[in-house]
Amino acid sequence: MWHRIGAVCYVIWGLLHVNAAYMQYQFGSGLEAGMAQGRVIQNSWHLLFFGVLAIIVGVGRNWNNSRSGYWINVINLSVVDVGFILFVLLPYLSIMSAAILGPAFWVLAILFSTIGYMKEETTP
Repeated sequence: MWHRIGAVCYVIWGLLHVNAAYMQYQFGSGLEAGMAQGRVIQNSWHLLFFGVLAIIVGVGRNWNNSRSGYWINVINLSVVDVGFILFVLLPYLSIMSAAILGPAFWVLAILFSTIGYMKEETTP
């Protein structure tokens, strides 16, 4: 059961990032054509990719407590959210109350999927 709660958290994290990708794409589309616009739109692509990957792995692998799914999403979400925390949250470049959802679901997803994974490993 614990791994399924983790899987749901991965899916929520993914949906938050798909939404963030869409909002960032809209913002980037309004910028003047040039390198800054390209980088903002590229970042929206990255958010979309990582969000969709989290959803696919969460539904297809974490729901069934897969070892590979566990590691794919732990690494995937950690890479994205550690960078976000270091370069956006810590320098206070975003409103904390709005930006904390992604990292909160990252922690919850890893916590619950790890509990589920460890219980499965110790079960005979």
